[in-house]
Amino acid sequence: QVQLVESGGGLVQAGGSLRLSCAASGSISTINTMGWYRQAPGKQRELVAAFINSDSTNYADSVKGRFTISRDNAKTTVYLQMNSLKPEDTAVYYCNAKVVVVAALSPRNYWGQGTQVTVSS
Repeated sequence: QVQLVESGGGLVQAGGSLRLSCAASGSISTINTMGWYRQAPGKQRELVAAFINSDSTNYADSVKGRFTISRDNAKTTVYLQMNSLKPEDTAVYYCNAKVVVVAALSPRNYWGQGTQVTVSS
């Protein structure tokens, strides 16, 4: 199976920065996509940034120019550098990966437990 573990969340003042990390482990054959979603109280979960179609990236319009997604050389850990944070960025940030598991027939979607990001005004 696959485990996704997020870290790096916390409390920061508006205009500050945080760097989130997500480490994937387990019986991984191939990671097709990997990235970050977030969910604020009472709102739908939304895409923040992700690697898709191998090396392509996709960002939400609301974070373009402020957030940057990156990966390690093994492509099993993703990072989200968040700069110029705003109160509206407050949410639980979830790591997501679409993974081909060893001995599986097709890719499967996995989620981490999430890490809280709170931005004070």
